[in-house]
Amino acid sequence: MKKYIFFILLFVFQFNTLFTQEIKSIELYTKESHMIPMRDGVSLYTEILKPIRDSETFPFLLKRTPYGSETPFQKGDSIKTKNIPATKKLAEGGYIFVFQDIRGRSKSEGIFEIAKPMYHLKDSSKTDESTDAYDTVDWLIKNIPNNNGNAGIYGISYPGLTSLQASVNPHPSLKTSSPQASPADMFLGDDFHHNGAFRLSYAFEYAYLVENVKDSLSLFPFPQYDLFDWYLNLGALSNVNKKYFKGKFPSWNDFVDHPNYDNYWKQQSSLTNINSPEIPILHVGGYYDPEDLMGPQVMYEHLEKKDFYNKNYMILGPWNHGQWSVNDGSSLGKIRFGSNTSEWFLDFEKKWFDYWLKGIGDGNFGEVYTFQTGSNKWKSYNAWPPKNVTMKRLYLHTDNTSSFNKPKKVIGSVSYISDPLKPIPYRKRPIESTFTSYSNWSSWQVEDQRFVSSRPDVLNFTTQVLTENITVTGKIKAFVNISTTATDADVVVKIIDVYPDLYDRDITMSGYEFPVTMEVFRGRFRNSFEKPEPFTPNKPEEIVIDLHQIDHVFLKGHKIMIQIQSTWFPIIDINPQNFVPNIYKAKDTDFTKANHTIYTNTKNPTYIELPVVQK
Repeated sequence: MKKYIFFILLFVFQFNTLFTQEIKSIELYTKESHMIPMRDGVSLYTEILKPIRDSETFPFLLKRTPYGSETPFQKGDSIKTKNIPATKKLAEGGYIFVFQDIRGRSKSEGIFEIAKPMYHLKDSSKTDESTDAYDTVDWLIKNIPNNNGNAGIYGISYPGLTSLQASVNPHPSLKTSSPQASPADMFLGDDFHHNGAFRLSYAFEYAYLVENVKDSLSLFPFPQYDLFDWYLNLGALSNVNKKYFKGKFPSWNDFVDHPNYDNYWKQQSSLTNINSPEIPILHVGGYYDPEDLMGPQVMYEHLEKKDFYNKNYMILGPWNHGQWSVNDGSSLGKIRFGSNTSEWFLDFEKKWFDYWLKGIGDGNFGEVYTFQTGSNKWKSYNAWPPKNVTMKRLYLHTDNTSSFNKPKKVIGSVSYISDPLKPIPYRKRPIESTFTSYSNWSSWQVEDQRFVSSRPDVLNFTTQVLTENITVTGKIKAFVNISTTATDADVVVKIIDVYPDLYDRDITMSGYEFPVTMEVFRGRFRNSFEKPEPFTPNKPEEIVIDLHQIDHVFLKGHKIMIQIQSTWFPIIDINPQNFVPNIYKAKDTDFTKANHTIYTNTKNPTYIELPVVQK
């Protein structure tokens, strides 16, 4: 079990073992622990690692986590470097590292609430992650000697969310925050939903992981290795509580009770609660993050609207969830980046905290840094998206080609059958449990898509071989005109870089279908996430899908493929395709086979809007 938990933490959330690894990297530090009191009397377990240099003062670096902050070291231990890069760069310069269990988790008191809303914004008597961060910093400044009066907060995934929330009404000593892979909105994107489509396997396993036992992380006891058929046999979502959860898990019950974008989701959304950067914020995200891809991008975009004092910054790189911190960033899966991108980030991270917390350096940071895939170069931008782009439409055509030329046919479409009993795997089988040592979860978003390209329920639209490089930088959108013989439908769109049939740089990558970006949309929400609507059978309607922000060069000799499908299982639950008011309460008998049609004509074109860099 401990082995499994190790990998959960390593690949997904930077859990306890990550902290353990980071702590081992610290040279000449000692440990002490405290129960720090909050304003309402609840105390939070906190471990502090202090440099053994009493003649100097140091700033605090705080991480607040639901995954366990306890380290294996005893009070007073001399802790030495073990070449773990995540904290080594910072530790060598001297910081007071603080790791804290949030309310209701591990050794902290109180009640745990997933993605807890910022209650104090409406009621000053209430507590939340923002007030707890404030109280923690206040206590640290007053009670831990040899501090320089400054603190920063950072973290990946859930600790990224707590870092983001700490930046709201921050303590005067909190000088900067770096939310990394932080979720922004759990319905519009990130962990639990994407555009209203429910992330079944992830949400099911995560709810059990953090809510089954307070003091530890629990893996659901699946009876088999490949879980594709297990989830398929589960049937309708209403069977989860009937067969397994029995109403025990609050987060799952919330999914069931809130199928649409109502106040429950809005009040916990950072897009609702955070409107301007009060302190310098460094958002960090990965293009291929299977958990919180959207959060850093949309939060930067959201805060940029009111960034009057240049406090809003972002880094986007070719990473999975947290890869910039713990892994070798020279590759992901079979995709190679030509350099160790994680090393670049760790150097930057040190410069960032050194400037804001120690006054070291000139503070001349670019607004946005991106790693441009394809060219494999780091780029710096003073505005994001950059100004020197032209929005071009890549149209889909009836003959399964795509081009920048508008369709000429008045009548044109391509159809396929979507069968709930034969869903399309989101990655190559076997589909292992997400949070295990043997899972391929961390790299599935760069996986070769040829494993599904030949299915009859997957549409492929491909350009001719490119005669010149095409650089796409910024936000991509898909405009899909679709009809269905049923009353509901999901749409999955993938933008794929197709390598040459004979790739002379690496023969093993010949013909590789590299998904540069991809996303799902639940069709019932095409007009409103608050008020879902059924489709009128056989009536064409347009669905607009945000395909996120990229910086990628489609190289000469490659092709661009657009792939469309309607199931993506079991990362996304199966849409019944019969409109029901609440999919979480659907019955097995509600599911139906449907014929979906993608329109490719002059009246109802389907196209991808690409921000192409001007030459």
